[in-house]
Amino acid sequence: MSQKTGPLVYCALGGAGEIGMNCYMYGLGDARARRWIMVDLGIGFGDMETAPGVELVLPDISFAVEERDSLEGIFITHAHEDHIGAIPHLWRKLKLPIHARPFTAEVIRRKMHDAGLDPFLIKTVETGERVAAGPFEVEFLPTTHSIPEASMLAIRTGHGTIVHTGDFKTDRDPQIGPPFDLAALERLGDEGVLALMCDSTNVFAAGEGGSEADVVQTLARLIAKQPKAVAATTFASNIVRLRTLARAAEAAGRSVVVAGRAMQRMIQIGTETGIVSDFPPILRDSQADDIPRENLFYLVSGSQAENRAALARIAGGSHPTVELKPDDTVLFSSKNIPGNEAGIARLQNRLSEQGIRVIDSDMERIHVSGHARREDLRAVTQALRPSVAVPIHGEHRHLVEHASAALGWGVPHTTIAPNGAVVRLDGDVPGVVEHVETGRIFLDGTAHVGSHDGVIRERLRMARLGHVIVSVIVDEEGDLLADPDVRCLGAPKDGEGWPAPLEEMIAQSVDDAIEDTPRKNRRTDGPLEELILRAARRITGRYWGKKPVTTVMIARLEE
Repeated sequence: MSQKTGPLVYCALGGAGEIGMNCYMYGLGDARARRWIMVDLGIGFGDMETAPGVELVLPDISFAVEERDSLEGIFITHAHEDHIGAIPHLWRKLKLPIHARPFTAEVIRRKMHDAGLDPFLIKTVETGERVAAGPFEVEFLPTTHSIPEASMLAIRTGHGTIVHTGDFKTDRDPQIGPPFDLAALERLGDEGVLALMCDSTNVFAAGEGGSEADVVQTLARLIAKQPKAVAATTFASNIVRLRTLARAAEAAGRSVVVAGRAMQRMIQIGTETGIVSDFPPILRDSQADDIPRENLFYLVSGSQAENRAALARIAGGSHPTVELKPDDTVLFSSKNIPGNEAGIARLQNRLSEQGIRVIDSDMERIHVSGHARREDLRAVTQALRPSVAVPIHGEHRHLVEHASAALGWGVPHTTIAPNGAVVRLDGDVPGVVEHVETGRIFLDGTAHVGSHDGVIRERLRMARLGHVIVSVIVDEEGDLLADPDVRCLGAPKDGEGWPAPLEEMIAQSVDDAIEDTPRKNRRTDGPLEELILRAARRITGRYWGKKPVTTVMIARLEE
């Protein structure tokens, strides 16, 4: 690590200028001979407003694929979906070794196994171990977060050390695992830190973050005093919270049932890897019928109102084994991910309408964030004393605020680097030196759809405007051989003052237009299709006031 072998650069392919879809790259060397490492390979989540029908969003890693022969490996900070979720979908394009701590490695192995990939491609790394990767040497530094074995990365190079924080909070009593160790970061700062790439999620939240220990007594009190069955939901990966909830239920004399495959899998992994050794016994769903309701406790997935998760199915009465009744209680022991607020409110209201009491973190202290607040960020920055700070893991306004704050905390240089910006970290004044193409790939079912392919744009148009389909059968001359067939999707059937239903009016307009047009303009499909489009839109514009997406299908029968 003593040799300087060219410029040291950083580039985010996801996670900078947005929260989620984390994917970062570090490069060392002149452009034509640069070696790279990747940190994290996560997903984002689709929403009906911007990507209807899309559940997962992947980073566009085209740049990384182009540099694949120069990539030394992938280093994973922790096992949250926005840091590992894209691995099963994109690893085949990279085929690189993946380095992670034991718990994280086991979560990834199971994902790779489910995707038909070799789970033994994951290389397990212990804290304190340094992994050589070309001109880089990477050390995993334990930190605290809302999932076990989260890590910061100390990336050592000939130019100096980069600290990539990943997601973290400064929890002195995390309930599972070692407490946050600020002194260890101060010692690293004494060695000298060139650059700090730091989580910006809670930069607008004043003060210090809470500890997981802060919610233990409140949850125990709430669970103990409820008269009937209690269900609690949180992020499936938050094993510490699942343990806290289950132990509080056990202390209150309640039997624990887990509803949700993701939760069941995480608890199993936590137990098998030794992360959790004292999780209370879990009953099978079928055994719950024999337990009095005042002695029942459910851990259920779906804190973000995911349609297919257990809690949404319970609220809709479609869960095969779990039913909540009036006077039961649901605890939302989680934070609302930005963009999910409306869906969560609808879910909570649906439960309330059934006589089920809903308690969330606005009502009681039953959740603490997994991300450092402003005072925590200051403490970490001043412990490490970097020469340059580059905020990551945040929307653009988070990055700007964090960069400004870092200057106030004594950092000589800061750089705002959203996705695609290539930042040179060495030199007297670090800054953006070039840009690479970045973007997002929508996982639509099993297909990968590019953000510029037009698929989602067309779907949004149909969602806003509806869809009209006109099918005609004509002969070689363009004469109709049957009445036009019209289907209107997402459109009103009729309206006040309309002389006929919309489909009938469109069919008649198309019929009239074809009959009134000379045969020479009907003998080829192009002009005929345009004629039909104008006839259909004339009716929808006049009576409905919209110009829907219109599809014309022409079947031409020849003698």
